[in-house]
Amino acid sequence: MFLRDTTSWLIKISSKCLYLISIAVILIGCEERISISHSLNTTNFSKNILDHHFTPVDSLDKSGLMFSDQGAWFAYSLSDSISNFSGFSGPFLMTEQNGVWASESLSKLNLKGENNTEIIDWHTSLKSQNSFSSHLEQHFENDKLKVNQKLVFLSGNTALQKTTITNISTKSITIHPSVSGAFFDIGLRVDSKDETIQLTSEKSNAVGYVKFINESASIMTAKNYYNAHFETILLKQNETKEYLISQTFIFPEYSWEEEERVISAVNFDFILSTQKSEKENQISALIKNKRAVFQEEKYSEVLAKAQITLQNSWRIPAGEIKRQGLFPSYHYKWFNGFWSWDSWKHAVGLSYYDFELAKEQVKLMFDFQDEKGFVADCVFRDTLIEKHNYRDTKPPLSAWAVTKVYEKDKDLEFVKEFYPKLKKYHSWWYTYRDHDQDGLCEYGSTDGSFIAAKWESGMDNAIRFDDSKILENSEGSYSLNQESDDLNAYLYAEKLYLATLAEALELHQESLLFRQSAERLQVKIQTQFYDLEEGWFYDTNIEGTNFIKGEGSEGWTTLWAKAASQEQAESVKNRMMDSTKFFTKVPFQTMSADHPKFDPLKGYWREPNWLDQSYFGVKSLRNYGFNTEADKATIQILEGAEGLLGKGKAIRENYHPLTGKGLHAQNFSWSAAHIIMLLLEE
Repeated sequence: MFLRDTTSWLIKISSKCLYLISIAVILIGCEERISISHSLNTTNFSKNILDHHFTPVDSLDKSGLMFSDQGAWFAYSLSDSISNFSGFSGPFLMTEQNGVWASESLSKLNLKGENNTEIIDWHTSLKSQNSFSSHLEQHFENDKLKVNQKLVFLSGNTALQKTTITNISTKSITIHPSVSGAFFDIGLRVDSKDETIQLTSEKSNAVGYVKFINESASIMTAKNYYNAHFETILLKQNETKEYLISQTFIFPEYSWEEEERVISAVNFDFILSTQKSEKENQISALIKNKRAVFQEEKYSEVLAKAQITLQNSWRIPAGEIKRQGLFPSYHYKWFNGFWSWDSWKHAVGLSYYDFELAKEQVKLMFDFQDEKGFVADCVFRDTLIEKHNYRDTKPPLSAWAVTKVYEKDKDLEFVKEFYPKLKKYHSWWYTYRDHDQDGLCEYGSTDGSFIAAKWESGMDNAIRFDDSKILENSEGSYSLNQESDDLNAYLYAEKLYLATLAEALELHQESLLFRQSAERLQVKIQTQFYDLEEGWFYDTNIEGTNFIKGEGSEGWTTLWAKAASQEQAESVKNRMMDSTKFFTKVPFQTMSADHPKFDPLKGYWREPNWLDQSYFGVKSLRNYGFNTEADKATIQILEGAEGLLGKGKAIRENYHPLTGKGLHAQNFSWSAAHIIMLLLEE
């Protein structure tokens, strides 16, 4: 297991009395960690891998990409507005509402000389703006001054902005430096105390602080504005002056007093080196373990893009959420929460380079497991904004996630903690989602609603549910009137994963029982859901007598679970590789291209390519020895999906299978996680 750095550990400490002690101990560990040598320099892979140039036009403008780290609930961009070049865009606050911009630039640098004249034209002097997985940076230069600014996250509560001003002229220069910030009208109140600006919100219990470290400032505040003047300086030839500003947005679960003490003693260069080392280790772990066929540099770049996508979705505990986890996307306002099957997928992707965060992601969702074994569909920090959804759960992939994490870090305590919870969740399906008690389960809901039952599949408006109806099993338990191939394939795989975990715990009899149960289920899956004439797996009616036709991605889930026979897999593979059906520009979309209802621009789970389903398709091929086809499909997925390869564009929620156009939310976390699996998984 790789070492975690100062800031990653800091955000995990909930006990305030241990906070500063932990910092001291971890700093010592970080000194050792920074000395680690690497055979690869991954900096170039993360440099501008996402285009973070963006200035919001208003508080709700989410059209650009944002950078965050260490699980912070706020983010920044590189300014692309002339009036704001001397600062970083933001912050974008996920501490309130469903994500709003607080400012175009919270700490904008102003440099004036004698007679109050501008010393530097920020527009014409801009030489470069770059983003890395570790930090943001700007470089300005004219005939008098060289100005460098860098922004790095100290913790999940605080970002640090360092400004270095160097006189490159032949004469001494008098400078009147100041920093200012104007706020959008989002209900923030601006006050100042002890040379610190305080921001309180009408809509959040998180409090913001802008602190000028080791520098006296004369501060003026107004309703939506502040200006901080520093002492006038006389900068001699080749002399340098540094300014350090912290920006903190902190929930009441964390102590501002303790955070402030850490900020006051911070060493910016050390923190930046620490973050660079962490990202170097993470990206290196991914690149070094690529499958042999994907050794080209473009595949290293897309792995770096996947890493920073997951990083930008990372959030520390706050409010109702007691663990770290990942948003599906910060771009879409209703995705500022945590979903169960997203979490299982995130955990597997994270397990390749961050064991602790992977485990925390799983634990987050099981904090919302009830006494029956049910796990909530999605949960949120602030239930006044959005309530937890207990109307349904999501497909059973948690045992897969736990097993994949365990295979990599061998943490038997993690398995001991989760094995009973996973068993309980597995049993829940057979108690509350098997209407006719025939050992085959159905998707359903807890409130009897049809929409929640479709949500439970994760494939909200898939065509297979167009004519479905709801059946009551018992109080608070409802099923659709169809037995789903993918659900039962997931449950088959889960039995085998539970058997593996039981073996790890030396529970040999339980392992045997799970394997025997899997064998019985495999027979049912192969006989009931497989259409011999068409060579495809379909859902059936609840009696198992009629197929619910319409080829969809659920048809290869049986292969992913290894529940199909080799002969059945051969037939499914042939249809998957048919260019008129699933082998499109972006292969393995959710519905066959020759279906009458195929219309990707009007579908959500009816036509677009979702990278989780593409991954399940590729893995299905590998499971049955079709590696040539799997490699070909992986290359075509990555080449065909707009903006996946190359620098700049974000990883999208889904893609048009025929044109490759990116659809729906940007910076989609499970898409990033599955890119990692596509390129690395054995």
